[in-house]
Amino acid sequence: MSPVNLGELLNLVGLSIGVVLYAMLLAMVIRARRRVAGGGAFDPLLLLTSVLGLIWNLCALPAYVLPKFGVAGPFSLISAIGFGALGLLPAAVVHSVLRGGDEGVAGVIKRIIGTAAYAVSLFAAALHLAAALRGASVPSADAMRLLTYAFVALVIPLAAATRGQPGSRRALWVTALAVFAVSALHLSQLHSGNPSWLVELLGHHASLPLAFAILYQDYPFALADLFLKRALALLVVVAIAFVAVAAFADRSAAFAQFIERDPQQFALLITLWAATALLYPSLRAATAWFVDAVLLHRPNYRALRASVSRVVQTLDAVPLVLEAISDVVGTSLNSPRVTWEPLDESRAHEAPAALVAAGRDGMTILTIPTAEAPRYTLAIAPLTGGRRLLSDDVAMLETIATVGARRIDGIRVTQERHEREIREREMGRLATEAELRALRAQINPHFLFNALTTIGYLIQTAPPRALQTLLRLTSLLRGVLRSEGEFTTLGREVDIIEAYLDIERARFEQRLRVSIDVPARLRHVRVPALVLQPLVENAVKHGVAPMAAGGEVDIHARIDACEPGARQLTVTIRDTGAGVEPEQLRRGREEGVGLRNVERRLQGQYGSAASLVITSTPGRGTTAEVRLPVTTTPHEAARDRVAV
Repeated sequence: MSPVNLGELLNLVGLSIGVVLYAMLLAMVIRARRRVAGGGAFDPLLLLTSVLGLIWNLCALPAYVLPKFGVAGPFSLISAIGFGALGLLPAAVVHSVLRGGDEGVAGVIKRIIGTAAYAVSLFAAALHLAAALRGASVPSADAMRLLTYAFVALVIPLAAATRGQPGSRRALWVTALAVFAVSALHLSQLHSGNPSWLVELLGHHASLPLAFAILYQDYPFALADLFLKRALALLVVVAIAFVAVAAFADRSAAFAQFIERDPQQFALLITLWAATALLYPSLRAATAWFVDAVLLHRPNYRALRASVSRVVQTLDAVPLVLEAISDVVGTSLNSPRVTWEPLDESRAHEAPAALVAAGRDGMTILTIPTAEAPRYTLAIAPLTGGRRLLSDDVAMLETIATVGARRIDGIRVTQERHEREIREREMGRLATEAELRALRAQINPHFLFNALTTIGYLIQTAPPRALQTLLRLTSLLRGVLRSEGEFTTLGREVDIIEAYLDIERARFEQRLRVSIDVPARLRHVRVPALVLQPLVENAVKHGVAPMAAGGEVDIHARIDACEPGARQLTVTIRDTGAGVEPEQLRRGREEGVGLRNVERRLQGQYGSAASLVITSTPGRGTTAEVRLPVTTTPHEAARDRVAV
């Protein structure tokens, strides 16, 4: 096989590959746009690259290669259009390099370089068209030399303007432009002499490195995943065919004479060879569909598996999943009966190792391989019409069994998580009730000892006051010990506080002065039980009691708007007693049972939405402010207003 024929054959194969590759690239651009929700604009640079490369290869085939294989025709204008498109490709590479992954070219210097590249390419395209119109040779030698020298000259300012780019990217576009310069220089000589096949390769197929340079600059993942895989497969198939033909031609004189005598038939032969190899996956899929759907009347198992996966994901009960799988298996295999049952764990060691196994009476046993017991099995009755399970049927059953097992595992995990949350809530409720009981147990001895001492004294000095104090003590104990859950109303909490303060006033007499300002409209607001009484007790015990002159205890409640659509209840308890130092206040908050219970319950019920703020000044008193969100419903508000 002569070098000339080898070069011509390589041109035919290379340009044909170029048409396919650039068509694939254009399809990738269109598909990428369709994947964007609502559609989207094409990337102009990538679209330009695919269109220019496709035009060059489509025009080069009839204009340069086909005449050498006996297909003649007036191709001057087509050739000019193709060479014009080829000359614009290096300008697109320069544009891609200057853009550097951004949407546009930033900077005056970069814009000047990009404009110069496109201007040179457009001027060269105009020279090609002018040569074609006046009947001169195409490509124009002047245009190709202009492209060679101009883009070689642009390499230095382009490298300076993009000095911050990674070295691998710079090496790629420099190499692509260098290959194009060699190609343009070769084409400017109008194919004089008898060049080697390597020169032919560089001379006519420099568009491919340019396209790869643009893709690597802007779309490295798309290049590797969507384009390069298919392109490499095509190149490998064609290379194998070409090398095999070339090697056989060197060994067979008759085959070499066939190539010399009838190159068109040989080109058609190698093209059909490569096309058959590329079409084999589709042909295999089509024949498999014919056998499954037409001859065996089996459903599309791939679609069936996807459908089963979607269906079981919508189910939230194990029996429903098993019934859905049974229905799918029975329908797809034409089995008259498919039943499921739990696997007897005492005989689990007897279960077959494979998911699909033969059972008694011609039954097929399908095991659902859940991660934990109880596991399940499906019993599939013999198939109608004497049908037997084939390898694809077994693979389908194993896949469906695995999908069902994973869904059952997911349902179990969700149920366990739900049960754990219920247990945690129950434990939290019990803990809160335990805290309330502990708080009541702490309060009762204080009240009982002091109140009984006071009542004993009043029986001797003022019996009517003793009776009144005893009644208030009864009311107080009833309110404190009454079990009405974690919540009460602000009105009931104030009733307990008033009963407590009445008893303490009987004890301290004029030394304790009380002021309560809680509007009636707020008495229905829900608050945690016994969240205010410990604060009032601290005000009397640690604030007023140590002072010889006594002091005042003021209780005030109001509603604040904390954010749009939300309200906050603020209850302020202030005393004019002894007060404490900041360090003593900190220790009291950490060690005091009452304050610690109040803070923990507020945090547990409301999180960061509630707070307890305490400030104290020695000799001037202490102020405690409770803030919590208002959660009362209108129905509860109306009911509590009637109760008041």
